Amino acid sequence: MNYRRAARNLLALCAFGTIATLASAQAYPTKPLRIVVPWPAGGLVDIAARQVGNRLQAAIGQPVVVENKTGAGGNIGADQVAKATADGYTLLFTSSALTINAALQPKLPFDFGKDFEPLALVATVPSVLVVGPSIAPGSVQELVDVARARPGRLSYASAGIGSPAHLTGELFKTNKKLFAVHVPYAGAPAALNDQIAGRIDYQFANMTVALPQIRAGKVKALAVTSKERFPGLPQVPTMVEAGVPGFEADQWLGLLAPRGLPQAVGERLVAEVNKALASEELRQVLLKAGMTPAGAGTSAAFEAMLRQDLAQWSAVVKTQNIRPE
Repeated sequence: MNYRRAARNLLALCAFGTIATLASAQAYPTKPLRIVVPWPAGGLVDIAARQVGNRLQAAIGQPVVVENKTGAGGNIGADQVAKATADGYTLLFTSSALTINAALQPKLPFDFGKDFEPLALVATVPSVLVVGPSIAPGSVQELVDVARARPGRLSYASAGIGSPAHLTGELFKTNKKLFAVHVPYAGAPAALNDQIAGRIDYQFANMTVALPQIRAGKVKALAVTSKERFPGLPQVPTMVEAGVPGFEADQWLGLLAPRGLPQAVGERLVAEVNKALASEELRQVLLKAGMTPAGAGTSAAFEAMLRQDLAQWSAVVKTQNIRPE
């Protein structure tokens, strides 16, 4: 056997494969893209995905189809993308539910860290700490004082066990060493309606759902969970400003791909999303829907943020001994 010839042939094949991959990446895209949204049409994630998808379609010259694959708290759609070919034609547009589910459920059908390639952060959605007519604290510290004076008698609502509102509420309890009763609801609107009716004392509500009720004076905003004040409520302090050091708990919305995406394809997608986010029109659409648009970012920064998010929620789940439904 001619080992030298075999080695030359192997090198030639590897080189050919590399050239073919580069050529394919440079030609990308040559067919329609599919963005899987693991949440219902018309919701917050879907709205952002379609806005980004429309601008991506105009930029790349290929149709971009947004497909809603709901179920299992976002896991069905995520699993489908995790198992898709890593060629840039099947993408995932999702939210913090991805990292929260990974923290809550160690036996998912996919591996968050190994199966996904984070591409671009599109927006963050701050939660807002609101109180209803059942109690009347004027600040976060006053709420803490009331909760400590009445241990186990205050209640806080969420959109369900394991939801961002639930874990943010538990993070607050851990931070301030409070004892309050968690009341899960089948969705954020139901939780807010019961709070307005005086059946719930406080909650960390989704900004999109809470903003109209805050502006109508039906609930009072004490603080937002973002690093900076929300532009739509400039008078409301952040949790850090309100005296809760290190408290940040935004939800995130972003674009991911199956792990193993060609580098050139990933860079093209990130560049196009960043261009879209530079559009004042898109930024205003996201702001009006209760989202804070992201600035130009890198896939590495997005991945680091997701790992930090996973670490924070994993710690809350462990400390509070939270179990999924």
